[in-house]
Amino acid sequence: MAMQRRIKVAHHEVFPAGAFLKGSVEPVADFNASPREDGTRPQQVDKDTGLPLWQATVLDADEEASRKDTAVSVKFAAKQQPVPPENKSGMPWTPVEFVGLTALGWIDDSGPRPRLSWSFRAEGMVAPGATLKAAS
Repeated sequence: MAMQRRIKVAHHEVFPAGAFLKGSVEPVADFNASPREDGTRPQQVDKDTGLPLWQATVLDADEEASRKDTAVSVKFAAKQQPVPPENKSGMPWTPVEFVGLTALGWIDDSGPRPRLSWSFRAEGMVAPGATLKAAS
Protein backbone atom coordinates (compact mmCIF):
# COMPACT_ATOMS: atom_id res chain seq x y z
CA MET A 1 0.00 0.00 0.00
CA ALA A 2 1.36 3.40 -0.95
CA MET A 3 0.80 6.23 1.50
CA GLN A 4 -0.39 9.52 0.08
CA ARG A 5 1.88 12.52 0.54
CA ARG A 6 -0.94 14.52 2.10
CA ILE A 7 -2.77 12.94 5.01
CA LYS A 8 -6.46 13.68 5.54
CA VAL A 9 -7.07 14.96 9.07
CA ALA A 10 -10.15 16.19 10.89
CA HIS A 11 -10.20 19.81 12.04
CA HIS A 12 -10.60 18.83 15.72
CA GLU A 13 -7.52 16.59 15.51
CA VAL A 14 -5.31 19.51 14.48
CA PHE A 15 -7.09 22.28 16.40
CA PRO A 16 -8.71 20.58 19.44
CA ALA A 17 -9.17 23.89 21.29
CA GLY A 18 -10.30 25.80 18.19
CA ALA A 19 -8.76 27.94 15.47
CA PHE A 20 -9.01 31.63 14.71
CA LEU A 21 -8.36 33.40 11.42
CA LYS A 22 -5.96 36.32 11.90
CA GLY A 23 -6.29 38.86 9.13
CA SER A 24 -7.55 37.93 5.70
CA VAL A 25 -6.95 35.26 3.08
CA GLU A 26 -4.13 36.37 0.75
CA PRO A 27 -2.67 35.09 -2.52
CA VAL A 28 0.55 33.06 -2.20
CA ALA A 29 3.35 34.83 -4.07
CA ASP A 30 5.43 32.65 -6.42
CA PHE A 31 9.05 33.43 -5.55
CA ASN A 32 10.29 30.93 -8.17
CA ALA A 33 8.72 32.96 -10.98
CA SER A 34 10.21 36.12 -12.42
CA PRO A 35 8.83 39.36 -10.98
CA ARG A 36 6.39 41.34 -13.09
CA GLU A 37 7.43 44.69 -14.59
CA ASP A 38 5.96 46.50 -11.56
CA GLY A 39 8.04 44.32 -9.19
CA THR A 40 5.17 42.22 -7.86
CA ARG A 41 5.21 38.44 -7.98
CA PRO A 42 2.65 36.30 -9.77
CA GLN A 43 0.40 34.07 -7.68
CA GLN A 44 1.63 30.54 -7.05
CA VAL A 45 -0.46 27.70 -8.49
CA ASP A 46 -1.02 24.20 -7.13
CA LYS A 47 1.19 21.67 -8.95
CA ASP A 48 -1.55 19.01 -9.02
CA THR A 49 -4.67 21.02 -9.91
CA GLY A 50 -3.28 24.18 -11.54
CA LEU A 51 -5.54 26.26 -9.25
CA PRO A 52 -4.25 29.48 -7.63
CA LEU A 53 -2.96 29.12 -4.05
CA TRP A 54 -4.26 31.25 -1.18
CA GLN A 55 -3.12 31.32 2.44
CA ALA A 56 -4.42 32.41 5.81
CA THR A 57 -2.68 32.88 9.13
CA VAL A 58 -4.44 30.84 11.79
CA LEU A 59 -4.06 31.08 15.56
CA ASP A 60 -4.20 27.73 17.37
CA ALA A 61 -6.12 28.15 20.65
CA ASP A 62 -4.42 25.12 22.23
CA GLU A 63 -2.71 26.27 25.45
CA GLU A 64 -0.13 23.47 25.02
CA ALA A 65 0.91 24.57 21.52
CA SER A 66 4.53 25.67 21.38
CA ARG A 67 5.40 29.26 20.57
CA LYS A 68 6.35 28.23 17.02
CA ASP A 69 3.06 26.37 16.57
CA THR A 70 0.68 29.04 17.90
CA ALA A 71 0.35 30.70 14.49
CA VAL A 72 0.24 28.43 11.45
CA SER A 73 -0.47 28.97 7.78
CA VAL A 74 -3.32 27.12 6.10
CA LYS A 75 -3.37 27.13 2.29
CA PHE A 76 -6.24 26.70 -0.15
CA ALA A 77 -6.13 25.68 -3.83
CA ALA A 78 -9.13 27.53 -5.25
CA LYS A 79 -10.20 29.37 -8.38
CA GLN A 80 -11.47 32.29 -6.29
CA GLN A 81 -10.29 33.76 -2.99
CA PRO A 82 -11.85 31.77 -0.11
CA VAL A 83 -14.25 33.80 2.02
CA PRO A 84 -14.18 33.29 5.79
CA PRO A 85 -17.39 33.00 7.80
CA GLU A 86 -18.83 36.15 9.37
CA ASN A 87 -17.13 37.04 12.66
CA LYS A 88 -19.90 37.17 15.28
CA SER A 89 -17.53 36.53 18.21
CA GLY A 90 -16.77 40.12 19.18
CA MET A 91 -13.06 39.26 19.05
CA PRO A 92 -10.58 40.62 16.49
CA TRP A 93 -10.03 37.06 15.19
CA THR A 94 -12.62 35.02 13.33
CA PRO A 95 -13.36 31.54 14.74
CA VAL A 96 -13.11 29.03 11.89
CA GLU A 97 -13.39 25.33 11.21
CA PHE A 98 -11.58 23.86 8.21
CA VAL A 99 -13.28 21.52 5.77
CA GLY A 100 -11.26 18.97 3.78
CA LEU A 101 -8.13 19.53 5.87
CA THR A 102 -4.91 17.73 4.92
CA ALA A 103 -1.42 17.74 6.44
CA LEU A 104 1.99 17.20 4.87
CA GLY A 105 4.96 16.54 7.14
CA TRP A 106 8.33 18.16 6.41
CA ILE A 107 11.63 18.70 8.23
CA ASP A 108 12.23 22.26 9.47
CA ASP A 109 16.00 22.63 9.74
CA SER A 110 16.04 26.42 10.18
CA GLY A 111 16.77 26.26 13.93
CA PRO A 112 19.55 24.75 16.01
CA ARG A 113 17.87 21.30 15.81
CA PRO A 114 15.78 19.93 12.94
CA ARG A 115 12.15 19.23 13.84
CA LEU A 116 9.06 17.80 12.18
CA SER A 117 6.68 20.49 10.97
CA TRP A 118 3.37 20.37 9.13
CA SER A 119 2.03 22.11 6.06
CA PHE A 120 -1.78 22.39 6.09
CA ARG A 121 -4.26 22.66 3.20
CA ALA A 122 -8.03 22.96 3.35
CA GLU A 123 -10.82 22.86 0.81
CA GLY A 124 -12.74 25.56 2.67
CA MET A 125 -13.65 27.09 6.02
CA VAL A 126 -16.90 27.54 7.90
CA ALA A 127 -18.07 28.85 11.26
CA PRO A 128 -17.34 26.37 14.07
CA GLY A 129 -20.07 23.73 14.28
CA ALA A 130 -21.44 24.50 10.81
CA THR A 131 -20.29 21.12 9.44
CA LEU A 132 -22.12 19.35 12.29
CA LYS A 133 -25.32 21.33 11.61
CA ALA A 134 -25.13 20.51 7.89
CA ALA A 135 -24.77 16.78 8.63
CA SER A 136 -27.87 16.69 10.91
